[in-house]
Amino acid sequence: MNINTGYLSYTNSIYQPNQSRFADSVPNTDPDEQKKTECQTCKRRKYQDGSDENNVSFKAAAHISPESAGAAVRAHEGEHVSNAYKKASQKNGEVLSATVSIHTAVCPECGRSYISGGTTHTMIKYKNESNPYQQELKSADAARLRGANIDLAV
Repeated sequence: MNINTGYLSYTNSIYQPNQSRFADSVPNTDPDEQKKTECQTCKRRKYQDGSDENNVSFKAAAHISPESAGAAVRAHEGEHVSNAYKKASQKNGEVLSATVSIHTAVCPECGRSYISGGTTHTMIKYKNESNPYQQELKSADAARLRGANIDLAV
């Protein structure tokens, strides 16, 4: 999405579709018991990319074990950051900001905390030299800054 300011900003997310919730179950608080078994909710948890980028992982919903979900989500969000830098370099742009947020939640069935997904926010500035407003801005900056810095040699 190109905005008149010359910035591109988009959001990518991983989310879990069709995740069942067990509101009436009591979380298991015994840590030894939690290590032995994985609850049904954790077994059925799936991750899927919700962005419009085709060259990233998790386009189809897939299960990731809770132990490896953090690394998988971080790597996936890193793909979005890498794509932003590639896109900026191909179109004469500059990445102004790229932030990744990793989200956590608590399983309603077993009470374990898990990585529930991630979000990547990027902002790219594109240089549009053919835009008359951009040309006017450059000439105004040049007039304002001309003579502002003087180097004198003795």
